[in-house]
Amino acid sequence: MIEYVRGEIVELTPASVVIDCNGVGYIASISLNTYAAIQGKKEYRIYIYEAIREDAHLLFGFANKQERELFLLLISVSGIGGNTARMILSALTPAELISVISTENANLLKSVKGIGLKTAQRIIVDLKDKIKTGGASTTAAGAIGSLLPAASNQVQEEAIAALTMLGFAQAPSQKVVLSILKEDPSAHVEQVIKLALKRL
Repeated sequence: MIEYVRGEIVELTPASVVIDCNGVGYIASISLNTYAAIQGKKEYRIYIYEAIREDAHLLFGFANKQERELFLLLISVSGIGGNTARMILSALTPAELISVISTENANLLKSVKGIGLKTAQRIIVDLKDKIKTGGASTTAAGAIGSLLPAASNQVQEEAIAALTMLGFAQAPSQKVVLSILKEDPSAHVEQVIKLALKRL
């Protein structure tokens, strides 16, 4: 089992990162929270969850252990796979997710694409007692606000690419992204994707 990979960030998108570790490039799927935390960094230590399937070995990367712990808790819930857990962690920061579960806010949880009311309630019932409310970190939550504005067309391209990597069709993704950028041309890519996840 891989605990973490530390090395040079050679490629970074809102949905994945490639880290060069002694000449070997590891690609890991990431959430928007991790993207926000590592954007602009040359080197980083990414905590890893390795999903071994018959047809593939997949790596999921996290900026900190807390986000990985939340991911592991989410995939322990029946019906929640790696990509759905990553979608939840892209729509909500770790602190927000802990708050949603501890306050049993099923309505906010079901606003995440692909999560219905029954699934939201199951997540809350299964994880309510496992979540340590005192351990919520605001580091990831604060990271997004510190990013510099990017050119609108670059944000548009990155947001559409990230949404298609998350499994959404390109045409509706493009339409939603353009509509969000029309409302707020200075929006950061993470903000655009978070809004798009709620509208698609």
